[in-house]
Amino acid sequence: MNDMAGFDDPLLIAEGWKAEGRDVALATVIETWGSAPRPVGSHLVIDGEGNFHGSVSGGCVEGAVITEAMDVIGSGSARMLEFGVADETAWRVGLSCGGRIRVYVEKVA
Repeated sequence: MNDMAGFDDPLLIAEGWKAEGRDVALATVIETWGSAPRPVGSHLVIDGEGNFHGSVSGGCVEGAVITEAMDVIGSGSARMLEFGVADETAWRVGLSCGGRIRVYVEKVA
């Protein structure tokens, strides 16, 4: 058995960060339409200092999710985020071929 199994799992990272006393938010891709860089169920974990692990999309979307997660950590109120762009601007924000994603961001208790 590999002792490193799960080392890159954002859910295990979140659990470890909480155990260290960090404030933590979890972002989860809950829906996609068209072409999306990450599948439903993908996770990004963010701590109160802005450290993060995992991925929900990439590009500018990831930065926007991290910013929203910091607000969620501060307020304790979960948020539903939706990102989508027209084909001609898709690559600039990290969504290829005009894909759209919906991301749920919650504070880990």
